Amino acid sequence: MNRSTERILTTHTGSLPRTAKVVELLLAEQEHPGARKAELTAAVREAVAHVVHKQVECGVDVINDGEQGRTDYTVHVMHRLTGYEGPSAPPMGAGDDEFPELGAQLKQFASPFQHRPACSGPVGWKDWPAAQADIDTAKAAMKGVKAADTFMTSPSPGQIARYLKNNYYPNDEAYIFALADVMRREYQAIVEAGFILQLDCPDLAMLRHTVYLDLPLKEFRKIIAVNVAALNHAVRDLPPDRMRMHVCWGSTMAPRHTDVPLRDIVDIVLTALPQAVSFPAANGAHEHEWKIWREVKLPPGKIIIPGVIDSTSNTVEHPEVVADRILNFASVVGRENVIAGVDCGFGTFAGRVQVDTKIVWMKLAALAEGAALASQQLWKKAA
Repeated sequence: MNRSTERILTTHTGSLPRTAKVVELLLAEQEHPGARKAELTAAVREAVAHVVHKQVECGVDVINDGEQGRTDYTVHVMHRLTGYEGPSAPPMGAGDDEFPELGAQLKQFASPFQHRPACSGPVGWKDWPAAQADIDTAKAAMKGVKAADTFMTSPSPGQIARYLKNNYYPNDEAYIFALADVMRREYQAIVEAGFILQLDCPDLAMLRHTVYLDLPLKEFRKIIAVNVAALNHAVRDLPPDRMRMHVCWGSTMAPRHTDVPLRDIVDIVLTALPQAVSFPAANGAHEHEWKIWREVKLPPGKIIIPGVIDSTSNTVEHPEVVADRILNFASVVGRENVIAGVDCGFGTFAGRVQVDTKIVWMKLAALAEGAALASQQLWKKAA
């Protein structure tokens, strides 16, 4: 993975806005599988080529396929793996009880893709060609593109288990390690195709306020330690410098007053094998957490990818704000250990639009401009 050796590099978290055509065809695929598959494949290829071009145009250095062909970043695996043939589980809550007005507002952003069955049988691959097709489409779109590097996302075992609950294995640990053994194939294929593998691990933070808020912190830490162990088991044969991971507290416009502090989990997160760790640091609940790195020592070889752009707000950050956020992190971990990122995905769920598509590209351009400003200061000082 490239380090910021000459300037601050930029990237984002993975998902980018999908075209209306892609969303329409993804819905059609959900309702009538295979009926318009050729149309969907063509629309996804066109959409991937578009978002690759837009990322380069905005000045983003480490780019991806924008997750254009997936309904979201996790539960698309239910169509590719065995064990998820049962009925849909109840949807995850959105805080309606505590904040009914906010809950009503968030319903307008709800994704139309809500089918999330629990695991009711042994997990294994039933449609590997679909996963390989994703990789091939992304690889084809990157040909001839000038970028510092490219990445591709895949959900961690713990994240899959968070969304698709266990009704088959004797306990959650057995389920998560079974997922680790199965998903290992996708992780390896992504790296072998030349991409940086981004493992999406929101479970390491989100499980706290969505499932285990009443559990003592000590017990919660034990749970996520198992999730990290399963992740490490799955990627044990892959080079750390071709992997990064994303940890977050959610991609919605939430109050975040029950988010677990980064300080309470960061030591466990840093035991994961991927070289780089991406996390939100631009929203009002977590922007201050750059200060924890004054005491938390970054292990040798590790890189951080703090979010310096908020992915839930339609405000376009001023480049100087972006630069200031980058400079804060560089001051405590070193400029070469920082890549500027985005809090979370802009297109986490197909059909859910929180940030106007045009504004997304403006925000990514501001990210690149802010990184350039920060680079001028950081490398001028060192000259």
